[in-house]
Amino acid sequence: MFTTAEIEKYISGTIVYDETARDKLKDGTNVVDYLRSRGIVVGIKVDKGIIPLAGTDNETLTFGLEGLEKRCAEYYAMGIRFAKWRATLRIGDGLPSDVAVKETAYSLARYG
Repeated sequence: MFTTAEIEKYISGTIVYDETARDKLKDGTNVVDYLRSRGIVVGIKVDKGIIPLAGTDNETLTFGLEGLEKRCAEYYAMGIRFAKWRATLRIGDGLPSDVAVKETAYSLARYG
């Protein structure tokens, strides 16, 4: 997709995963360098996924704050210029729980 002709006319930025940031095109060019050469700003998903939130009805919490500063410094050196952190809340009968809302708000504040 990234090598589509004139893609930079329609996409000004993209968010990639760690694996994609380290990938190379068939000619050996790093994906991030290639996108930047086309004027596309590259961002990255910096969270490490979700884990079960104990004491809840199958609710989850995003993790990955540990080592975040080091990862972000490495991504910046790679040419990546913005980051994305996801937060998940289960919506339903009585959900999200107060504990899920508080834990999610706390992790988002720490990320910020």
